[in-house]
Amino acid sequence: MAATKPSYPPLEERPLKDTICLFDVDGTLTPARLDASPEILSTLAALRQKCAIGFVGGSDLNKQQEQIGKPAGNVPVTTLFDFCFAENGLTAYKLGQALPSNSFIKWIGEDKYKQLVNFILHHVADLDIPVKRGTFVEFRNGMINVSPVGRNATTQERNDFEAFDKGAGVRRAFVRALKEKFPDLDLTYSIGGQISFDVFPAGWDKTYCLKHLEAEAQKPGGVAYKNIHFFGDKAFEGGNDWEIYSDPRTIGHAVKSPEDTIRILKETFGL
Repeated sequence: MAATKPSYPPLEERPLKDTICLFDVDGTLTPARLDASPEILSTLAALRQKCAIGFVGGSDLNKQQEQIGKPAGNVPVTTLFDFCFAENGLTAYKLGQALPSNSFIKWIGEDKYKQLVNFILHHVADLDIPVKRGTFVEFRNGMINVSPVGRNATTQERNDFEAFDKGAGVRRAFVRALKEKFPDLDLTYSIGGQISFDVFPAGWDKTYCLKHLEAEAQKPGGVAYKNIHFFGDKAFEGGNDWEIYSDPRTIGHAVKSPEDTIRILKETFGL
């Protein structure tokens, strides 16, 4: 017999209706690029009874579906959160319905995009690192993701590169080279995860998702979120959670792992 799908109070009727909790994905809700655990899923479900919840991740929705929706029983990830902000909110959903989206390629134009990618691939070709796999540049709706080792690296190869990069500073040097080459492009470079960094227009970091919440407050019957909690593991300057973690509109929580996220949620919200 199929399990009964949990039901949740309407957003405007949650006990903490002016509160929303936003979560980074990798390192916060899941181990890097791995599945969400039953414990984190049950904790999120309990929290959703009290307040609105959402994720804000740099990856596209397919990856969040793999990491969260699939281990939850292969249900659409958009049903597990009130707000889903993939690609920092460039692709967004509220209660399973799409919100207005935006595009990096429209913003930068094909010519400048080609110059940028050509430089990146030449730089990767000249890097002397232990291994190189595949997909060094991943095109996304709101950004590109650059990985010196390649996004096809295995979990062990990702772990090895992360350890290597802590000493060698490959990604930080890569970012410096891009800033020097393209000073005229109004781009932000954000190092996150184990093996890569994101490149996107200034202001299109994770704070972009807050535009959607501000727009919600202006809609008839919309909720104004006065308490926006954000949980992230890269909450340091240069990390891809820093901008939203340190934004005056949010209450930032720096976490070390999904288990740490669960601990803070239980302490903060009495779950």
